Amino acid sequence: MRRYNRYRPRRRRKVWPWLLFIILLLGGGLWGLTQYLPQFERIPPRITAPEATFWSVDVPIKVTLSDNRGLSEYQAILTNGQANIMVASNHFMIPMKSTEVALQMPKSAAKKIAHGTWKLLIQARDTSLINKLFDNSTVATVRIEADTRPPVVTLLAKSPTMARGGSALVVFKAEDINLKEVYVVAGGRRFTPQVYHKKPYYTTLIAWPFRKKRLGAVIVAVDRADNKTVKKFGFPVVYKQYKVSWIHASDRFINGRITYVAKLDPRFAHIANPLDRFRAVNETMRLDNEKRIHALASVIHKKTITHWKMHPFYPLKSAKLVADFGDERHYYYNDPKKEISRSYHLGYDLASVRHAPIIASNAGKVLYAAKNGIYGNMPLIDHGFGLATLYGHCSQILVEKGDEVTAGQMIARTGKTGLALGDHLHFGVLVHGIEVWPMDWMKGNWIHKNIDQVFKKADKIIARDTKKKS
Repeated sequence: MRRYNRYRPRRRRKVWPWLLFIILLLGGGLWGLTQYLPQFERIPPRITAPEATFWSVDVPIKVTLSDNRGLSEYQAILTNGQANIMVASNHFMIPMKSTEVALQMPKSAAKKIAHGTWKLLIQARDTSLINKLFDNSTVATVRIEADTRPPVVTLLAKSPTMARGGSALVVFKAEDINLKEVYVVAGGRRFTPQVYHKKPYYTTLIAWPFRKKRLGAVIVAVDRADNKTVKKFGFPVVYKQYKVSWIHASDRFINGRITYVAKLDPRFAHIANPLDRFRAVNETMRLDNEKRIHALASVIHKKTITHWKMHPFYPLKSAKLVADFGDERHYYYNDPKKEISRSYHLGYDLASVRHAPIIASNAGKVLYAAKNGIYGNMPLIDHGFGLATLYGHCSQILVEKGDEVTAGQMIARTGKTGLALGDHLHFGVLVHGIEVWPMDWMKGNWIHKNIDQVFKKADKIIARDTKKKS
């Protein structure tokens, strides 16, 4: 019979499975903490920036950085694959959930950047503790077309003189491979030029509003990187004195013509007080009518100008001037020292015989041919290049909107419709929707010196430039 040893040594237990279990347990706990504790969140920051843009020294690129918990730092580096330029960097002492950053081109690197294509790399980090283990950041790339050079503006030719309330012509050159817009400012108004023959040559008529004391003319050119060039130019001023009149508003005028015109518009027909009715027609209705004229006459077609020739305007044969342009009219009722209303006369009043024929001295397109409040029956003709002519108080209109009229064509007959006491023609000239002194455009000598000769001078310079390039 076999005997067993009751005192055999015990087997040693294995510890490593328990250690592995504990390690896995701790690891799982840590993993769980990183997954659920907000300090370990994995949502990267957001960068809002343009995909591509032009960039210059003076115009920053605006970038928005945001994060659900808070931003810790960002940096922006400009690179072209060979050179790297630090644009900006910042470490936030107090985390920010959102911030807008204006990235400015370093002036020290402007010459090096100058022109060409670059990449702007923007990196943002948040405050998450996961950054200790993984890179919880966002990188955005902006394609940059660097442009640090402003457009070059050269004045080629302009009218020799200009009067307050008058017109002038300017021809210039605006050079920039990234040119975005070009315009002229004069008398506080903006004028859109048209291409003259070919780019980079431009031309426009300008007007000096007669109520503006100063002209302050400049040519402005802006490229796509928002580099701007402002070139001043001016004229020897031809002095023009505008008349100031004090006119008695009689009962016959107020209860007659004013009441008649007011009844044509439902907005004014109900006004019972005679003086209130007079003011409404002479001021409110007048301004509404002028707004319509300005809107129609200020539309400029973006056509290339190769040739533009105007003949002197003689709309009415053997006419007598009975009211001047720019007349400042103060109306009183009983007391000559007490003004009840004020208005400005924005054209020439020409009188001939009753129902005299009105002639279009130059070709053009009819913009409007209907009643227009105080102007009565009124054709408005576009002669191109921002020039329009107006014919008010007609008894009969012989053209329709959209018609193409020819030089010498009869377009209407004189009358006394609208706010007119006798048969006459109200003749107006507008440049880019601004009323100007008609007499300039009624003189062949003025048109020759201020328009034709200016184009001729510019043509010589353009021809010389073209010859140099060829």
